[in-house]
Amino acid sequence: MAVSTSGGDRATIGRVTATYHHGNLRQALVDAAVEVAREHGPDGLAIRDLARRVGVSHNAAYRHFADREQLVEAVAQLGLAGLVAAMRQRERSGDDDAVLSARRRLADLGRGYVDFGLAEPGLFRVVFTAYPQPPGEPGGGPVADDDPFAMLNSALDDLVDVGFLDASARPGAEILCWSSVHGFTVLHTEGPLRGLAAVDRDAALDHVLATIDRGYGATTRPGDPGWPPLD
Repeated sequence: MAVSTSGGDRATIGRVTATYHHGNLRQALVDAAVEVAREHGPDGLAIRDLARRVGVSHNAAYRHFADREQLVEAVAQLGLAGLVAAMRQRERSGDDDAVLSARRRLADLGRGYVDFGLAEPGLFRVVFTAYPQPPGEPGGGPVADDDPFAMLNSALDDLVDVGFLDASARPGAEILCWSSVHGFTVLHTEGPLRGLAAVDRDAALDHVLATIDRGYGATTRPGDPGWPPLD
């Protein structure tokens, strides 16, 4: 069954006020930066331009952000929170069948990842500009229970625990999954597949996720299609 990937809820990110009059200048700058990032991605983020956008001097803005990198990271943190929310929104309730539940969870997280990238391509790019290294490494993104990378690893560990993914195939599985959904998202937001009709895009994502699922199932039942198809 194809599930639409055209969703995405911008309410989790917040909205910008046109100009700053009083209150929290730092938040006003971040809100403005989020709107700019939505339109232009990380390339549009400049402290001086944002200061003009909210109606303050650039010196006032620099009291809150020492440099552009700090501003980009603040926007990326909001983008990361939106990505987590999209992934959580896709997760279905646990199934009585532990194996099916674990399989669905991995697919759901992948769909949520793509949802966010399609709905917020600019913010999606900012997240991966701010954190150019793998999570947990110097220069990488934070690692926490609600971090997308941690959520992915947890889902893969669950597949091992329920006997669907063989433990010998677990090392590196997170990179395969991450690469698949991230590459899929980029191809459909700024690559040659960005003009694909939504129904065709959804079918393609179904195929990608089902292929990963079949491959992992084959690690415990080689040559045996005994696992039921993933819906």
